[in-house]
Amino acid sequence: MTSNVKRLLDIMARLRSRDGGCPWDLEQTFKTVAPHTLEETYELVDAIERGDPEAIQDELGDVLFQIVFHAQMGKEAGLFDFDSVAGHVADKMIERHPHVFGERDVKTAEGVASNWEKDKEAKRSAKAGKEGRTLSVLDGISSGLPATTHSVKLQKRAAHVGFDWPNARDVFAKIREEIGELEKEVSDNKDKAFLVDELGDVLFAVTNLARKLNIDPEMALRSTNRKFERRFRGIEEALAKQDKNIADVSLDEMERLWNEIKRQEKSSRPIK
Repeated sequence: MTSNVKRLLDIMARLRSRDGGCPWDLEQTFKTVAPHTLEETYELVDAIERGDPEAIQDELGDVLFQIVFHAQMGKEAGLFDFDSVAGHVADKMIERHPHVFGERDVKTAEGVASNWEKDKEAKRSAKAGKEGRTLSVLDGISSGLPATTHSVKLQKRAAHVGFDWPNARDVFAKIREEIGELEKEVSDNKDKAFLVDELGDVLFAVTNLARKLNIDPEMALRSTNRKFERRFRGIEEALAKQDKNIADVSLDEMERLWNEIKRQEKSSRPIK
């Protein structure tokens, strides 16, 4: 173990110590720390998307600290510790890479992915048999994933057994159908439960289209969120230069500035 890893573990143990530790850290549990773990992971993804090496290092440290935090709580409960966590994942990686650490001969990334899925399917089958239930192709998909990611994983598993649209164009028709059903519910029924259901169908169909286009819908939406933020801030800056407050201008004026920023962005794109 490197000196810095040991130092981090010692710091975490001190923070959780009943003798002079941090009151906030001492109150935490797996459940209360989990939202912070998720937040730090998203911040790491954001740094990677921005291509900022310094921020990536910083966010990796924050994610590592989350792991150390959970490991310390596991150690205190007599469940596991940092070393056993590292050992478990090391064993798992060796098991999942027989083409590197074993005798299996695989030469392509596609072959690795195919074998990986077959091995996981065999484990899911064994688990279902042990539990005395019917194996489902959807077994093993975590419901804790972001909703769009969860949708894509469900759709991919179903596609493996032929439950899928032949091509992306077919999904457009499904999206239009689902939007029509949502519009009807908005017009005919004010029950929010029905609206939630129909809106969910629209979003599910859109993620299906993303999958067929080989686009990660989560990343696509994150990109659009950044674009919206950039353009909206542009409106604020343009108005500030005119000594205007955005809350005092009309929607038409904001729309005009939005379209101007949009045109400027498109004109500055590199020609391919």
